[in-house]
Amino acid sequence: MGGPKPAALVINDGRQSREAVFVAAADCLKQTAYLSLGSNVGDRARNLRDAIRALETTGVHVARVSSLYETEPVDYLDQAWFLNMAIEAETELGALELLRALRQIETQMGSKKVIAKGPRLIDMDILLYGDQVIDTPELQVPHPRMHLRRFVLEPLAEIAPNARHPVSGLTAIEMLARTPDNSAVRKFDDGGSSGRL
Repeated sequence: MGGPKPAALVINDGRQSREAVFVAAADCLKQTAYLSLGSNVGDRARNLRDAIRALETTGVHVARVSSLYETEPVDYLDQAWFLNMAIEAETELGALELLRALRQIETQMGSKKVIAKGPRLIDMDILLYGDQVIDTPELQVPHPRMHLRRFVLEPLAEIAPNARHPVSGLTAIEMLARTPDNSAVRKFDDGGSSGRL
């Protein structure tokens, strides 16, 4: 009556218009993302806690955190053992925006990637972002090596055993059972603060 309806409310019989509305609506929804965090420099547990606190200032709500796991290094072996954990997060940030937020936190905390797979004050990776599959030079989701990394899968399976890989269709617990990685991964007692925000 009297004027055009807002585009987001216009759904006509045309398939294309209907799809455009659904895509626009989906962009406004929160996504569930699973992140992997690791540290093997300095006070490892404190570094992880500081990174979680920093996440909350970037438009990321941390919904669940795993226990801390002490893990032996893989690939580059001549370095200290890591503490690793997984996080379930909710965010309205796009996947690339989320990646850039993680990199900014790493930089602000003073993490430097001098050696590939080498020591890290803090390392933050996106494992899963909703059910999206993303393959760009800057970002690959699901994380291309997550199914090959016990230090990733143990914490993830703890908090989200049924989280599903959108390409293989396997759940986190199924990937953990099938991973060829036999590196040592053990729960770490940091005085009772594991699993709490």
